[in-house]
Amino acid sequence: MATMNPRNRRQPAAIAEPVRHIAAGPWAIELLPGAAYSARYVATQSSIGFAFDSQRGLHAIGTDRIRPFEAMPNGLAFVPAGCDVLSESPVGGEYLRVIRTDGVGLTGDRPFNNRIDPQAIYLAQRIRSALLRPQWNDDWEAWAIGLAERGADLDVALPQGSITGSRMRLLDEFIDAGLGGPLGIPAMAQLLELSEGYFMRAFKQATGKSPHSYLIDRRLARARALMRDSTASLAQIALTCGFNSQAHMTAVFRQRLGVSPAQLRTASASGKKYNRL
Repeated sequence: MATMNPRNRRQPAAIAEPVRHIAAGPWAIELLPGAAYSARYVATQSSIGFAFDSQRGLHAIGTDRIRPFEAMPNGLAFVPAGCDVLSESPVGGEYLRVIRTDGVGLTGDRPFNNRIDPQAIYLAQRIRSALLRPQWNDDWEAWAIGLAERGADLDVALPQGSITGSRMRLLDEFIDAGLGGPLGIPAMAQLLELSEGYFMRAFKQATGKSPHSYLIDRRLARARALMRDSTASLAQIALTCGFNSQAHMTAVFRQRLGVSPAQLRTASASGKKYNRL
């Protein structure tokens, strides 16, 4: 199956995680690794997207006005058929995309993003784990239908409350600068000048996850980037990303992604991709 996503991702010099895609019945499912991209196209089919990481850049979705965008982590997005899309980011982020390819449109006629929905988060994580390490009993069509239904039910973005896009950027920069050492909720709340209790509630509303869970996600994202962009050993990467040891990092990888760092690096080295008709 040819890559369906029009985003042209620049490949680093070191081994990159491959784009993972699968065809299941009338559904095409694709997982793009975090990387810079630039794209301009007209959507021939409506699609559901899910941003695992916070992303920022420029876009114009269904309009000719190009504006800065801030995509929240765990945000659900929808692009209707016929919609003009221009989007670019110097960093990008891991992104899941689901399209129905048999000409049957998905419900909705207005694009949206940054929609936080617990069921959509669960389904997107389940699909990502399966794409990273497919099993014979993976229920791709059921997951795709479930994610599409979440998009159909949620066609208007919710307000982010106190954790705005600019505050998320500040928090990301703070976390990324301190990943090699201990990071806690008090320091994150203080950075945003919020009480710890209020910060925890506002963060969960904005991202669908607790600050602690998000911190683990950032450690995983950094580890995967280092595995992609460097030849450092897994033990070195684990310590750089704030894990206690390589064994600790491996356990978190298996729990969150369903695959070990060694398996992921081996799959990237071979450029392994999975297809199902």
